[in-house]
Amino acid sequence: MSSPADLTPSLPDRPARPGRDVLIEKPAMRVSRLSLWYGSTPALEDISLDLPERRITAFIGPSGCGKSTLLRCLNRMNDLVDGVRIEGDVHFAGGSIFDPEVDVNALRKRVGMVFQKSNPFPKSIYENVAYGPRIHGVSRRGEIEEIVERGLRAAALWDEVKDRLHESALRLSGGQQQRLCIARALAVEPEVILLDEPCSALDPVATAKIEELLLELRQSYTLVVVTHNMQQAARVSDYTAFLYLGRLVEFGETSALFVKPREKQTQDYITGRFG
Repeated sequence: MSSPADLTPSLPDRPARPGRDVLIEKPAMRVSRLSLWYGSTPALEDISLDLPERRITAFIGPSGCGKSTLLRCLNRMNDLVDGVRIEGDVHFAGGSIFDPEVDVNALRKRVGMVFQKSNPFPKSIYENVAYGPRIHGVSRRGEIEEIVERGLRAAALWDEVKDRLHESALRLSGGQQQRLCIARALAVEPEVILLDEPCSALDPVATAKIEELLLELRQSYTLVVVTHNMQQAARVSDYTAFLYLGRLVEFGETSALFVKPREKQTQDYITGRFG
């Protein structure tokens, strides 16, 4: 498995455009001149940025600005949408994720995803976490049990469910279901985890638990989070990308972007003048 340090030399040269003036020493992924259309409707335009390894990057911007579309490009979830056309590239682990030789299922194992609405399978808590390893060929019961416990511990859920692993996942609270979905993503040992507004349907207590979890997970994983909540982006992310009308307006360290943005459009958005 290639490390980010190994993949850096094989990545394309940095074009001069928003997002490319931020030097990321260890990029886990590199987005290069990415544009996307739904039919004839443009959704993303010429986006370039590096996603740092073992950091949290937040995508912010008003509804319809392209945040979730860009996120779904990173593990080719947009392949499932009819009429999508993509130009540009996303590099990961030494090559293009759009290379015809790429196994999309293998890519999604390494670049996992957690959706806005928690979507546990109508199975037991145990079976939800065991599902991914099983379809990727793990069959020994003892190994499955270790993976389930490890995933639930990593998602800060083990102590709450260890005595009811064989109960339906649908009986969990909303926040617990979302952490279960994170455990399910972790069970296949990804390198990157994409989260599409993971707290939008949760109450403040559950949101705080998810945010604490994200801060713990960045020690081992690269995280990319779409959020409509600018306070959340400021609390948990190391880097922030502000998108507007499908374009990347500004990208940089969160601490700088929220305190002293370089672009007036960014300033107007974070101060609530539009959005």
